[in-house]
Amino acid sequence: MITEHASEWLGFPVALFNSEVSEKGVPDYENKIYRIALDWDSEADFTTLFSRFLSNPAAFKTPAVIIGQFHGDDPSQGSEEVVQLLVSAHSKLPNLRGIFIGDVISEENEISWIVQTDISPLMAAYPNLEHLRLRGTGELSFGGRLVHERLKSLTIETGGLPPPLFQEVLGSELPALESLELWLGTPGYGGDVEIADLQPLLSGELFPALKNLGLRDSEKANDIAVALSAAPLLSRLNSLDLSLGTLNDLGGKALLGNPALKRLKRLDLHRHYLSKDMMAALKREFLTVNVDDPQGDKTAADDRYVAVSE
Repeated sequence: MITEHASEWLGFPVALFNSEVSEKGVPDYENKIYRIALDWDSEADFTTLFSRFLSNPAAFKTPAVIIGQFHGDDPSQGSEEVVQLLVSAHSKLPNLRGIFIGDVISEENEISWIVQTDISPLMAAYPNLEHLRLRGTGELSFGGRLVHERLKSLTIETGGLPPPLFQEVLGSELPALESLELWLGTPGYGGDVEIADLQPLLSGELFPALKNLGLRDSEKANDIAVALSAAPLLSRLNSLDLSLGTLNDLGGKALLGNPALKRLKRLDLHRHYLSKDMMAALKREFLTVNVDDPQGDKTAADDRYVAVSE
């Protein structure tokens, strides 16, 4: 469950740009990132709201945009219009380096109900884009694969990552990609990516610039921890994030036995099912590990849940 909107992204504070704000206008496009979002009772549609955002000539300074609720009171509406508007606005947003589509919290729409679209047109429209973040994978596509020379980070937040979409990620051509964050989720919400599917990624043969990997919100967190013991990719990672999943002492033991993890600058395991003894052992072994937010040391798989599935 995601209950709060982003308050900061890419080092910038985030401010809301809704119908009320749009009527007054905003003075600072350069030092803030705006979440452009409809209120549930908004009289303006998203096209109007986005047009108001661009109406100020200072909009060209915008470093990034966050798209919040874009569907008004119709949660089945996809993000096709959002993508089309962003593509059409490319000449007015020459400094855009980040796009986040879907900063929608559970109060507005469950993550499994967020409908996206083919976002590959954004790649062609914004050749200088560096950060792409997407929430919700309903109808999400990369047009077969992403191709982009400068994209540095890709984040896909979902309660269940569909294998076909995962394969599109693996097949992408992203030579500058430094950070990849995937929320794998549960099979109940389409998250059927298997450990064997991860092997091309863990081999280190993909994405030559990759330094930071997140395989989050996974029911298979223990199996991922075991698979990492033979992952060549670890030799060049700075950070590894296995948070929000069902990791317990079985996975913790595999991590303890993996000396390659000692070179990491950050190991994030927060929101887990590790025992107190295992947490203490991990803290002794890895000085940069985050084991905050323990959920209890439950051993039965049916008693352990990922943080975000609905």
